[in-house]
Parts: sequence; C-alpha cells; structure tokens
Amino acid sequence: MNTIKFELMRQWIRAAALAAACLAVAAPGWPQAASSKEDEQVKVRQRISTMEGVLERAVSNGAENLLRQVRTVMPDPLMLSGVPKVRGFRLDGYGVFFDVEVPALRLPVTWPLRYLIEDNRAAVAAAVAELRTMIADQPARERDRFETLAQRLESRAVTPRTTPRQADPVVTEPEVAYTNAVRASLIDAMIEHSGPMPVGVDEWLTVAARDNAPRDPLMPGDTAGLNTLIFRVKGSDLAAFRAGRMSLEEMRRHVQVQEN
Repeated sequence: MNTIKFELMRQWIRAAALAAACLAVAAPGWPQAASSKEDEQVKVRQRISTMEGVLERAVSNGAENLLRQVRTVMPDPLMLSGVPKVRGFRLDGYGVFFDVEVPALRLPVTWPLRYLIEDNRAAVAAAVAELRTMIADQPARERDRFETLAQRLESRAVTPRTTPRQADPVVTEPEVAYTNAVRASLIDAMIEHSGPMPVGVDEWLTVAARDNAPRDPLMPGDTAGLNTLIFRVKGSDLAAFRAGRMSLEEMRRHVQVQEN
C-alpha cells in the first residue's frame, strides 16, 4: 500500500513539475502578444484622431472660403452656428467611418432685402416701413442699430443703378454655395490625407457630413446649408492614387456622394 502511495505521489510531483515548466515557457509569449495587439490598436486610434483634426480643418477652410467671397460683395456678415466636430471609428470588415458635424449657416435678417434694394424701390420703401415697426419692439440698446440700418436701406434705394446686376450664387443661394464649399474641401481632405488610414483595398473610407443645428420654424431664413452628405471612396482607389496611378481630379470622380 505504501509503495502504491509513494508511486502516486511521485507521478503527481512529475506532472506538477511538467505543468510548471510549460507555464514558464508559454507565459512570456502571452503578455508580448497582448502588448503587440494593444500597440497596434493605439496606433490606429492615433491615426484616426489625426484624421479627425484634418476633417475639422477642412470644414473650417470650406466655410472660410465662402465667407471670404461674401465679404467681397456685401458688408453684412454671415455667421456659423458653432464649430465643426468629427468622430472617427474603425469598423472591421468595412473600413473607417467619420461622423462630421458641420456648423449651420446663419443669414442676417437683412439678407432677403438685398435685391429689393437694387431692383424695386417701392418694395424697398415697404420693407423699410416694416423694419421701422420692428424697431419699437427691440430693446433700447438695439434700436439705434436698427434705425441706422433703415437709413442705409433708404439711402441705397434712391441711388440709381449704373450697371445691371449679375446673379452671384454666393448671394442668391448662400446655403447651396456653403454646401458646395464644404463638400469640395472635405472630398480633397479625405483623398489627400488618407494615407495613414487603416483601409484595406476592399474596404471603404466614409465621411458623413451633417448639419449640427436643428431647424427653427419660427426663425425667418432658418434653412439648411447641409442636411446629410455621405462621401465614400474605395480603398483600392486610394491605393491607386497614392501609387501615382490616378490623378487628384480622377480621384474626385471616384468619390461616391449620396445626399439624404
């Protein structure tokens, strides 16, 4: 009996020693593999974060391009409802997706009067009269500003026009011009700065740009500069562009655009 117990004890010790040896050999590999995977995830997150900043600047650049054009044709400033915000995600099996919040375009209250001033003096007079009725409802600190505006409108209404007005899309359709400026800037940014993005040849780089402000039906002129625009480009096309097999102009045509 003692011999059997001794043999069982010896076999148990050998099995425990063998298991400990196996653990000693395998253990160093586990943290190393986990660390390598974690490092790669950190790098992907850093690249996406960099692209977030690129797309935010692209929206700002597109907006500034429009505002600069507006300043050349009229003094009344346009305003934006905030600043662009971008969030990016890696979606396994699909590619990389960016959600872009685009500041809404806000037009000054005098914007609809622009062409009335130049084309229809009777309508201008009526608009000035309506504006003066609004002055009484304004806080005292705002009344002088509105009165000055009314006087400016009156003075321009009596000034004869020497040359015919040319329709300028920046003035006639500022929201459309804003959309086009932001659209062009975003497309170029996602093409030219996509090199570090972890997008496979069969995957997609997608940017969804949407207006960040809700509509206010009680605010005159509160229309959308952007609803939602979705831009998609295939990883294989991006690889061809980086390899010099496709020009920037050709790449622009390969970007799929969907409006919702």
